[in-house]
Amino acid sequence: MGKDLSYKDKKVITIGIVRDLTGLSERQIRYYEERKLIFPERSPGGSRKFSFSDVELLMEIANKIEDGIQTHDIRKEMLREQKKHNQEDVRRKMIQGQLNAQFGVRKK
Repeated sequence: MGKDLSYKDKKVITIGIVRDLTGLSERQIRYYEERKLIFPERSPGGSRKFSFSDVELLMEIANKIEDGIQTHDIRKEMLREQKKHNQEDVRRKMIQGQLNAQFGVRKK
């Protein structure tokens, strides 16, 4: 993990703390992981580690479930959002590359 992550994205929070922060049971949290809605990392000992971003996502998922949205529909929506974000990222990089070429800026 060579990148410097924002504090929100560092996976440092245990499932017990996530349970306390969200009001979800550990069983619910593990179920959302099983349904591929959340992706905690594992410590060397096998414990799940979550980020603050994961906690926010779990709250969004819980709210959608409460509103009657099924987990498979939430997953589809997440995939659409991820695809849209990836396309925007590619577009941004292309524009930056064109600007760099136009103005003679080279990346080292």
